[in-house]
Parts: sequence; structure tokens; C-alpha cells
Amino acid sequence: MADNILELRRITKRFPGVLALSDVSFLVKKGTVHALMGENGAGKSTLMKCLFGMYKMDEGAIFVDGKERHFNNASDAMHAGVSMIHQELSNAPDRSVAQNLWLGREPLNKIRLIDHKKMRENTVTLLESLNYHFDPGAKMSNLSISQQQGCEIARAVSYNSSIVIMDEPTSSLTENEVEHLFSIIRDLKSKGVAIIYISHKMEEIFNIADEVTVMRDGKTIGTYPIGDLTSDKLITLMVDRDLTHRFPPVESTIGDVCLEAKNLTAANPRSFKNISFKLNRGEILGIGGLVGAQRTELVEAIFGIRQIKEGEILVHGKPIKKIRPKNAIESGIGFVTEDRRNSGIFPLLNITVNTAIASLGKHINKIGLLNHNTMNEVAAQQNKKLKTITPSMNSLIQNLSGGNQQKVILSRWLMTLPEILIMDEPTRGIDVGTKYEIYTIMAELVKQGKAIIMISSEMPELVGMSHRVLVLCEGQLTGTLEKADITQETIMRCATMFS
Repeated sequence: MADNILELRRITKRFPGVLALSDVSFLVKKGTVHALMGENGAGKSTLMKCLFGMYKMDEGAIFVDGKERHFNNASDAMHAGVSMIHQELSNAPDRSVAQNLWLGREPLNKIRLIDHKKMRENTVTLLESLNYHFDPGAKMSNLSISQQQGCEIARAVSYNSSIVIMDEPTSSLTENEVEHLFSIIRDLKSKGVAIIYISHKMEEIFNIADEVTVMRDGKTIGTYPIGDLTSDKLITLMVDRDLTHRFPPVESTIGDVCLEAKNLTAANPRSFKNISFKLNRGEILGIGGLVGAQRTELVEAIFGIRQIKEGEILVHGKPIKKIRPKNAIESGIGFVTEDRRNSGIFPLLNITVNTAIASLGKHINKIGLLNHNTMNEVAAQQNKKLKTITPSMNSLIQNLSGGNQQKVILSRWLMTLPEILIMDEPTRGIDVGTKYEIYTIMAELVKQGKAIIMISSEMPELVGMSHRVLVLCEGQLTGTLEKADITQETIMRCATMFS
């Protein structure tokens, strides 16, 4: 027992209509990486929020270094040596890097005012120790998502905690940035810090973890040394079924051109230039590239979120005169965004409204009022088709797991009856079982003659699901790969053409 820094004993947590955690127990050793694995909705994040004082557990006990602890809030947990990197970024976007890192614990001068010079010095020292190269005075909103994630990591480390929870810490990081994080983790391990690591990326778990606890349906299935597991065995433990094939067969008939982009150049001179391509009915067109390749910027411009300086977009041969979201939707285009939290969900609205928000015009009655009965019915039917797990359609979407939030967003766009669906990182932060369900939905859509544009940073996903792949590098189209030519090597070769 002397090696155990943390014990969770018979933790139970209930929400209205849902038993989120049931009798969950496991031990974490000092100086180890303890992976917590399970499908979306298995209870991983809920359990960690109980540990971090964000949720009050209904039953059970928490022991840190052999002493029972009661955390009423995150501050209590941090004072006991527990810090957390959250799955969703939780920074103050209009504040500087330094202000975010020391928020609520700013150094004070002799007259009890914030010592900005000292705070900057502390920030420089912290970032240099982690080999991060951010300007302490930079506004957080001006940093890339991966840089913001780096700041989250730095803030967690700055507490000098004995236990650090990392909930999907690499969801926005490049391969080099992931390896940088792993070097930080190894350094923390050498100092006796325990890491609780949540990730859906199998290769990360086998790279960095010492032990794995598997959760399913709010319960612990067991804890295993990493050496006793294989990827297939771990998946079976997580989902309680064999996933023989990682991707479903994508069987569709490629039809006529439904969307054409001609010589698109962004209004922002640092973005994409002179991009042309065609999208066919019944096709999944993948878009690959590294961070900064301008993939998201391109599809956001097609949907009308970003301005285009030159070029045109044609749907079924007809140009969209004013490129803006309203016209894109009316032209039969839907858009599943990359960032669920900030541009996907409406967290304080329920599942019905989040599902119907893009198609409210279809539910207006004869006197111009919203017909709630038809809206509720169609939203419920659509989520039922996608097997969205929720206690009620009246539940707030923010209370759902990431995978079920993604299904609601997908249901939203399917309610608009799109002919073309843009999906930007459609399976980011989603477990292997839910990924397969999303892939199956995509395969069924193209079988029906719909067309999909899919951005993905996961090479196996691009290779396994795409009929063709466009590759961007620094805002330029560097390759168009047909099915027979799509490999991780050919994608990477095109993605690094200007490196």
C-alpha cells in the first residue's frame, strides 16, 4: 500500500435519470502513468470530476497518500495535490498567457496589488522548464489551439501536484507536440508524480501507460498491467464486443459532380491560395495535412464562415452568389465543426433545440409560430436513428459525453436533409466504438448518394474511409490521391512538401 498515492473506493454518482458511476474503485501508484479507458459515456470524465471536486459524489471515499479527503471544489483538490488538464479548453481568451497561468493565485507586491513583473518572470521560468516558447504577454485567443493546450499543461504542472489528471490532453496536438508532452510526463514520473491519463488513442496508451483501468457503463471492469494487454484485448474489454474491422466497408456508386471549387483564395493573405477540386455524389473526399495547412480555413470558407478573395463555389453546376452559411444550408450543405465546445454545441440548451437549431424553418406552422410537437418528434427520431444515449431529450447537451454530443450535432445537420456534408475532425475525442458508429453513418450516407468532405488528422481514418484525398501544405493543394494511391506515406509526403 505504501506505493499507492491515490485510492478511489466505491465511488457512486447519480444524475437525474442516470446512474453515471456505480461502485467504482481503483488504485494509482506513485511515479506511474495510470490510463483510464472506456467508451464515451463510460464515466471516465465524471469520475475525474468527482476526484477533482467539480462533482459531489453520492457515495464512496477518496484517499490521497493514505488519508481520506473530502473535496467540495477544485481548490480543495489542488490544495491536496491534485491538478487536472480538462478535455475541453477552459482558459480566459481575452487574458494573457501569464494571467491565465496564475489566475486566482497571482503574485502580490508589498501593498497587496498584483506584481505583474514577478508574474511574467514566473511565467518565463515555468515555460522554459517545459520547453514551451510562448510570449507571456500574448492574448490567449491569439494562440493556436495546440498552443492553448500547451498552456493548460503548463498550468497543471505549475501546481507541483502529486497527482495530475490529463483528460484527452493530445486531442489538439501534432505528433511532435505529443512527443513533447510525453517527455514532460516522463520527467514528472521521475519525480514521483502520478499521472491519470485519459485518451482514446491506443498508440498513446501503449507508449506511455504503466497500468490501465477499464470502465464500462459507469463501472470498473478491471485494472491491468500494460504488458498484459494488446490493442484488440483492450478494445474488447472497453466495448464488450469484438471490432474485427476498424472501418466498415464503404460501398457506394460514385455519381455526378455535386460541388466544385474553382481557384479559391482566402481574403486572409496567410491562408489558402488557388484551391480547385470537385466533389462527386456518393463520395467521401478526405482532406489531409499538418497543423497550419489551412484545411479548416478552406472548408469554413466553402460554408461561408470565412471570406474568399477570389474564386467561386458551384453546387450542382450553379454558383453560390453570396457565400454565407444561410445560403450554404439552402444549397444543401451541412457542416460538422472541428471544435464541439466553442462552435458546435449550445451548452445551456437541451438536446432537442441543439438538434433542430439548423432546421427551425421546417417546423413553422401556418401562423408563423414554431411547431414544438413536430420539432420534438423529428429531433427524437433522428437521435434514435444515431443511437444517441441520453436520459431525456430535455437534458442539457453539456451533460452528454463527447461522443453523444457529436451524434447530436450530426443529427442536427441530417435534419436539414443535406446533399453535401462537411465533417471537420468528426471523431476527435471519441472512443473506438462510437467512432465505428460514426463511420457506419458516413458509409450509409454516401450509399444513399450523399457526398462527404472529411478533414482528419488521423492517417488511418483518411486511408480507411476516403475514396480520394486532397492534401494541403501551407495553404496550397500539394496532392490529389486516388483510392489506390492513398497511404500514410503518400499523404505525409504531400503534407510536408514545403517543409
